[in-house]
Amino acid sequence: MTVPATSRGAWKSSAGFIIAAVGSAVGLGNLWRFSYTASTGGGAAFVVLYLVLVLAVGIPVLTAELTVGRATGLSPIRALERIGGRGWRIVGAMFVLLGFLIFSYYSVIMGWTARMVWDSARGTIPADTGAYFTAISTGKAAVLWHAAGMMLTIWIVLGGIRQGIERAATILMPILFALLVGLATWAATLHGGGAGYSFYLKPDFRALLNLDLIASAAAQAFFSLSLGMGAMITYASYIQSKELNLPKQAGIIALSDTAVAFVGGLVVFPIIFHFGLQESIGSSAIGALFIALPKAFHSLVPGGALIGTIFFIALYIAALTSAISLLEVVVAGIIDAWGWSREQAALIAGGAILLVGIPSALSLDWMGFLDKFLGEAMLAVGGVLIAILTGWIWSEGADAEVAHGFPYPALRRAWLWLLRIFIPVVLAVVAYTTFKQVVPLARALVGG
Repeated sequence: MTVPATSRGAWKSSAGFIIAAVGSAVGLGNLWRFSYTASTGGGAAFVVLYLVLVLAVGIPVLTAELTVGRATGLSPIRALERIGGRGWRIVGAMFVLLGFLIFSYYSVIMGWTARMVWDSARGTIPADTGAYFTAISTGKAAVLWHAAGMMLTIWIVLGGIRQGIERAATILMPILFALLVGLATWAATLHGGGAGYSFYLKPDFRALLNLDLIASAAAQAFFSLSLGMGAMITYASYIQSKELNLPKQAGIIALSDTAVAFVGGLVVFPIIFHFGLQESIGSSAIGALFIALPKAFHSLVPGGALIGTIFFIALYIAALTSAISLLEVVVAGIIDAWGWSREQAALIAGGAILLVGIPSALSLDWMGFLDKFLGEAMLAVGGVLIAILTGWIWSEGADAEVAHGFPYPALRRAWLWLLRIFIPVVLAVVAYTTFKQVVPLARALVGG
């Protein structure tokens, strides 16, 4: 059953779409994962690779997803089936499942963030932030904060495209940008922060040839831009204007997302070096910034609690805007495939994700495995598939769709050849490299 476009909803304006899409892209990946990966991956060398891969891989794939979504007016399952045939319905279902599973553990990290906002505002985060993080990251409290984040996300998605998702994005994103700029300005005043800027902004060009670092940067770009799981296909399916320049919109979204990640680094690295917390970042994986930064804020007297509260509010806003898009992928897929109402789809899908996320709220090892397997390896696989679909199978249709608002045949041909050859090769290498890292994690889980 196909749901008419009029009942699915649509963006009120192109600006609303851009803000919502940037909100989808900007998330924990920018302020949590980006800073952690950069700090363990050579600092500025990682940043340079990330920027190159955003331009050469991220924007072309993002354009492809926007093209598929606008052309079909459908979410991933039905959209890929329409342009690629019945076999591609399975790929669309994989995208929806990825959104479902990634949100199941992403919501748990949202819960940590909300808990830290609450405790920081009350001034109750202790000096031993390692023990504090251990206490809040798993167990009953983690489940409850995970559930609270899920309920907030469901409530926003229940409001629909204009009154829920678009309205939330137009309120939250300006607040996020203002908070980040304020935090970066404050961080610039910290004594010894220059060493952090040096680490962040001076590349070691020898590291640029490190295959693991390349794979890490590409995976970060994909995770941050919400690619390879149908989020941007879903958001683009609500675009009504055929005159919207999709490559331009993709560039705005990608560069805005990158700017937030970059400014996030300008906040994080001066703090890390000012307080001498480099070892804290390097010694813990998924919880690194949830241990090191609260320790820094606790040590800052006076004003540490206030700065910490502002930082974690910004982090939570970023998490929430991405969470909305993850849930919307699943909700839109259900609506298009089975004709359910938005209320039914949001409540049932959200409830199911809440339940599936409980193991991640009980085990950091399980969450770490899911993040590496789903958030890196499988997103790269999804990127390969969408590149093949638009670059080879649906190339004429993709070119014709992009031509609306982008009348540059030579650039469109270059885009298609990137999708056909360069991008599948790069992402296949990323997937292979990441799957090698997934195997020992899976063995450790089974062995444990």
